[in-house]
Amino acid sequence: MLAGKCALITGSTAGLGYAIAESLAQAGASVVLNGLCAPGEGEAAAARLAQATGCAAIFDGADLRDVAAIERMVAQAAARFGAVDIVVNNAVVRHFKPIQAFSKAEWDASLAVNLSAAFHCVRLALPRMLERNWGRIVNISSIYGARGAEHRVDYVTSKTALLGLTRAIAAETAKTGVTCNAVAPGTVPSPAILDRIAAIAEAQNIPVEKAEQDYLATRNPTGRFIAPENVGALVTFLCSPAAADITGATLPIDGGWQAV
Repeated sequence: MLAGKCALITGSTAGLGYAIAESLAQAGASVVLNGLCAPGEGEAAAARLAQATGCAAIFDGADLRDVAAIERMVAQAAARFGAVDIVVNNAVVRHFKPIQAFSKAEWDASLAVNLSAAFHCVRLALPRMLERNWGRIVNISSIYGARGAEHRVDYVTSKTALLGLTRAIAAETAKTGVTCNAVAPGTVPSPAILDRIAAIAEAQNIPVEKAEQDYLATRNPTGRFIAPENVGALVTFLCSPAAADITGATLPIDGGWQAV
């Protein structure tokens, strides 16, 4: 389905991003993984992905706070694979703290990684997409793109802004073969969330299983985590020929959270 296409997924050496990369690779795409980790760790993730799927996979450790690094990453991916045909903006920085406790550096880092990097990846990949009259852009937003939350001002702000970015790109590319959509997951078992649940369990002196149950009870109505592989499948569908007429949309995958 995606043979001959190159997919760049930011924040993809583990967790949700890796699950998305794996799904795209299984559909035939060559993959560029990205993440802030030791080079050996990122290269090992790319090797695992290539071995598991049979598709080409490379790692690029570009720091998404650095526009020059993003420019280099996209240029090198295009040189290796001919173009970046699919951009999935998944990388995220978040801080769990009240507004007044934020430092300038923390706020700036969140906006740079969560929002500005997404714009720059699109800006750099879009010319070749337009030349080829084909491209897929998927911005990973969140349930918090539709509602507020305490102690998550950077996350709520940037995930909401991604929805505006999605609409603007979709409107501008509507008469081309490029689509741009957003996916809004509910609570996935990311390392940050699992660490948060473990901290709650320790603070309340309860089993982690009980803390997880309580945490999800006020979020995903299904009472379970959103499976990363299901998010990957949704992203892959949006990159498929069947989704050619879907653009500018925000698709929730949240176990019914937005319905209640």
